[in-house]
Amino acid sequence: MQSCFGDCAQVSLLAKGDGCTVYELRNETGEGTITMYDVFPGVTLSYNDFHMRYFDSEFVPDRAMLCIDHCREGRLEYTARCNAYSYVEAGDLKLDRRLTHTGHFELPLSHYHGAMISLDMAVACASLPDEFKGFPVDLTRFLEKYCPDRYPHVLRGQPAIDHIFAELYTVPEAIKRPYFKIKILELLLFLDALSLPEAREEKPYFYKTQVEKVKAIQAFLMEHMDKSYTQQELAKRFDLPQTAMKQCFRSVFGTSIGAWLTQYRMNQAAVWLRQDRKASVAEIAGRVGYDSPSKFAAAFRKTMGIAPLDYRRAIR
Repeated sequence: MQSCFGDCAQVSLLAKGDGCTVYELRNETGEGTITMYDVFPGVTLSYNDFHMRYFDSEFVPDRAMLCIDHCREGRLEYTARCNAYSYVEAGDLKLDRRLTHTGHFELPLSHYHGAMISLDMAVACASLPDEFKGFPVDLTRFLEKYCPDRYPHVLRGQPAIDHIFAELYTVPEAIKRPYFKIKILELLLFLDALSLPEAREEKPYFYKTQVEKVKAIQAFLMEHMDKSYTQQELAKRFDLPQTAMKQCFRSVFGTSIGAWLTQYRMNQAAVWLRQDRKASVAEIAGRVGYDSPSKFAAAFRKTMGIAPLDYRRAIR
C-alpha cells in the first residue's frame, strides 16, 4: 500500500525490505518519519513521528480506503467541514476515507507522534476472512458506520482504545508481526461492537479565517514577547470576538493564550540562560516581558521546576 502522502517532493524513501518501508518527510520547518509494516494483504500499520510545523500531501486515493489514526502526542489540524478545521490531540482516534487528505496540513505544536492503520478496502475485505475463519467484522458496514461522508470522524476519551494502542508502542522486535495482527483484529472488533450515540458529539471546529487570525496572534506574541497585551487588546487588534478568540486559540494550540505565552517565554528564557551567560537574570527577565526579576524567577521555577540561576549553573 502506498504512503498516504503520494508523490510529494517533501517525501523520500529511506529503506524498504521484509515487509517494512520507511519514508522521510523534510522541509524548512523540520523532519518526520513514517515506518510502515505490511500486516495483512491490504492492511498496514505505520508509526508516524513528525518534528515539523507543517507538511504537504499530494495523496489522492485511487481506491476505497479506511485509515485509523491514533494520536499519542502532539496535535494535528484536519479539515472537519468545508473551509473549517478541527484538531486531533493526544488520545484521539481519527477515522476517515482519506478523501480530504490532499493539501497543506499543520502541526500547531511542531510535533506529532502516533500510529496509523490503513485498509485497502477491496483487498482487506477479501483477505481478513481468509486469515481468520468466522471473522465477524463486515468492513463495508464498518466503513459506513464511522465514515458515512467525506469528512473524518474522531473518537475521544476511550480508555480501551488507549490501552490497545499503548501496547502497540512497546512491542518487542521478535514478536512484532504476529502481535500487530492480534492488536489490529482487537481494535476492529472493539470498534465494530462500540455503540455510537445517535447524535454524534462533534469536536469543535473553526472557520479558516478564525484559525488564520489566532495563528497570527501567536506569531505576534512571539515577536513581541517583551511586551504585555490584554486579551481585549488582542481581540481588537485582530478583529476577532474575545470569546471566539479564546476558544479557537485553545483548540488550535491545546491551551489558553496566557498559559501558552508563559511556556514560550520560559522556554526562550532558558535558551538565553544557557547561551548568553553575560546577560543577568534581570536582563533576561526584561527580554521576556517581566519588569520584576522576582516574578520572573517564580514563573521560571513553576514552569521549569528550578530557579533561573540554578538552571544556569546546572547547564555547562
